[in-house]
Amino acid sequence: MTDEPTPRKRKGRARSRVGGPFRLFRYLGSSGSVEPLPNRIQRLVLIEEERSERLIGWVQLAVVATFATLYSLAPRPADAGMTMLEPVTVALGIYFVFTLMRIAMSRMSILPGWFLFISMVVDTAMLFGLIWSFHIHYDQPPAFSLKVPTFMYIFVFIVVRALRFDPRYVITQGVLAAIGWIVVVGFAIEGSPPGTITRSFTEYLGGNAILIGAEFDKVFVILLVTAILALVLWRARATLITAISESTATRDMRRFLSEGVADVITSSERELVAGNGVERDAAVLMLDIRSFTPFATSVSPHRVVEALTLYHGLVVPIVERHDGVIDKFLGDGVMASFGAVSPTDRPAAQALAALEEILDVVPKWHAALAGRGIDEKLHINGAVAAGRIVFATIGNEERLEYTVIGEPANLAAKLEKHNKAEGCVGLVDAATYTSALEQGYQPHRAVRTLDGRAVAGTLGEIDLVAYDP
Repeated sequence: MTDEPTPRKRKGRARSRVGGPFRLFRYLGSSGSVEPLPNRIQRLVLIEEERSERLIGWVQLAVVATFATLYSLAPRPADAGMTMLEPVTVALGIYFVFTLMRIAMSRMSILPGWFLFISMVVDTAMLFGLIWSFHIHYDQPPAFSLKVPTFMYIFVFIVVRALRFDPRYVITQGVLAAIGWIVVVGFAIEGSPPGTITRSFTEYLGGNAILIGAEFDKVFVILLVTAILALVLWRARATLITAISESTATRDMRRFLSEGVADVITSSERELVAGNGVERDAAVLMLDIRSFTPFATSVSPHRVVEALTLYHGLVVPIVERHDGVIDKFLGDGVMASFGAVSPTDRPAAQALAALEEILDVVPKWHAALAGRGIDEKLHINGAVAAGRIVFATIGNEERLEYTVIGEPANLAAKLEKHNKAEGCVGLVDAATYTSALEQGYQPHRAVRTLDGRAVAGTLGEIDLVAYDP
């Protein structure tokens, strides 16, 4: 024998039954994903909805203006009389004022849901009130109003709601329209003399009879159009949210990549796989902060991050200004390439111009550090080497990275470390320096030549050009 559910259980079940449609209604306005959207994505979706609401207001205003123009230009029916002007102009005037108010409110802030619901009720009531007035001004039975073509404008109101990517507003407008028409039909039946309801389609078309099936068809079509449009919008909303999420993710990811590399990735016509590469003439710039390790061990991690942030804030714009691309950050080091991502005919000149400008801003960096309470005088070393490189995609199926591979990258790294041995802040091999001059490079810092230097990790001796502090 089954126990009778307690009142509390029955109440819980009732809440579950009632809550079902509301949960479905809320779900239709979501992304369709199990995982909740991050707040910043929700804010972006809200911004798009605000724009859509403003667009809806302008479309409704255009509809009112178009309808008013057509009404004023169209010939009056011979049996309409002058009184036919009154309900149309009054309805249009009210709707025009209400639409302007909606536009003004949407520009100041997002319209609350309750106001949008009221506006849809007003739209529906105004239209059906206008339709109902036809039989009065034509001095006809109430059934006459059920056949006026103005009924078709309800589909305009439903479709306009689709400009906002939220199927719930289309459903609300469609349900209001269906209920409104049922009410109009009910008034028509109530106010008609006996015998008005017919089952003859010919009699329905030729007179003021009411065919229940025909009115049911109208309600069914309203709900069917609403359901199809809501389904389309639900899919479109999911697509919109996906597009916003991916656009936001792409924008965030681009901040972790140099602009040139990000452009190569997003514009690639083929799927990116490890091993893809292209050979180019390019220059590589290596930067490093001298004595950074002792500094990092003597201050808090927060101070270390502050110093690096200020350092990168000065260096990165300079590299980009000379058409360079940041290949990677290596702790306190920076690797940049010129002509690797996008071909150029003067990579060495651009790299050396960037190196000189970076060396020039070191005092500005010191001032910024002092302003943050960091008194250590950190110095930047740099080196440039140019030649044939491979701009390649490395990694595996799960993790890819673009990088510059070749002798110039290796030599630039070794020359940067050799700065300390020569007591300078910048080094470049003589061949690269000569190429830079040929490419239009005009040095403004004093340099000295270092012939036949042995650089750790290289074979033989190399002629160098040094930039002193």
